[in-house]
Amino acid sequence: MSEQWALVGPLAQPGMLRALGLSGQVLRLPGRLIGGERAGIVADDWPALQQGDGIDAVSVTPNQVLRRYAQVMGLAPITVAGHRIVGVQVQAASDAPWPVADWPSDLAAEIAALIAEAPAEQSTEFLNWRLPMLGVWAASRLRGRASPHSGGDLVVPRGPDDLRVTARQQPFAGFFAVDRWDLSHRTFAGGFTPTVRREGFVSGDAVVLLPWDPVRDRVMIIEQFRLIPALRHDPQPWLLEPIAGRVDAGESVEDAARREALEEADLRIGQLFPAVHHYPSPGTLAEYLYLFVGIADLPDGSSGVHGLASETEDIRGHVLTHDALLDMVSQGQIANGPLAMIALWLQVNKERLRAELAGD
Repeated sequence: MSEQWALVGPLAQPGMLRALGLSGQVLRLPGRLIGGERAGIVADDWPALQQGDGIDAVSVTPNQVLRRYAQVMGLAPITVAGHRIVGVQVQAASDAPWPVADWPSDLAAEIAALIAEAPAEQSTEFLNWRLPMLGVWAASRLRGRASPHSGGDLVVPRGPDDLRVTARQQPFAGFFAVDRWDLSHRTFAGGFTPTVRREGFVSGDAVVLLPWDPVRDRVMIIEQFRLIPALRHDPQPWLLEPIAGRVDAGESVEDAARREALEEADLRIGQLFPAVHHYPSPGTLAEYLYLFVGIADLPDGSSGVHGLASETEDIRGHVLTHDALLDMVSQGQIANGPLAMIALWLQVNKERLRAELAGD
């Protein structure tokens, strides 16, 4: 008889089973689950099993995908009541019941799917190290699927039958990754292109924030070293930029904007106004930017040097009038595209924002 694992809690949820290519028989086991609020998002927050009235489990024959996933997540079978249970750890970070209703099942299943898709040569230790970025990319894919139709009446809605992907590879993965697809797509004439190979630099969604003080009409921008201008041999690789950063797994884009403002400028943001959300370079870069103008108090002395030491950030803030920033954009002194875009967007929408703030 083949080995059987009893998957419990997060691992027994339908989305997780689909992501791992599993199906099985439901059974009832003694106990109750506590903790595990971020199970499947991080590797060290799975629920623990305690005595209780009973929990549902799914008995499966473990496949290679499940075994690999369990190793990435640091999960090992434990024997309870004659069953080899998987999906729990010895001690939970919380003594609260496992929050099945609030647990981010879609995100956990998407991360599991990414682990299932990972090339065989990527070790479980490496995938464990990459979990934060896998989470960023998983959340980005979920937001991508939920995106509304863009392009207005000019662009005909497309469906899955308009794209044919015949091969997928990931020739590089580190903090970021490169995905390679062999594909063909429907042409405007109605047929399909020949199969072509395309590569995308996978970095995940990010937020961009321009703090604005509507009373003083001031904004804050930041300055920091950037590798890409240095790679290009630009003599000025310290760029003026807006506050920006990746959207962490399980984090809303608004929360990410407020977190980045604290980390990069020690600044607390009030109301957020969405600006021009967009793909900055859709031919090569798998990234979507969420642009915001955030209300802030920017008196004299607001700027300083900040950033996370754990990320080797060395970031200097600059407070200037919005008109001064617009002059810099007009004179070609701003090389960061999102900063120029959001500065111009604020100019177009400034009076509307002021009216909303005044309650008109």
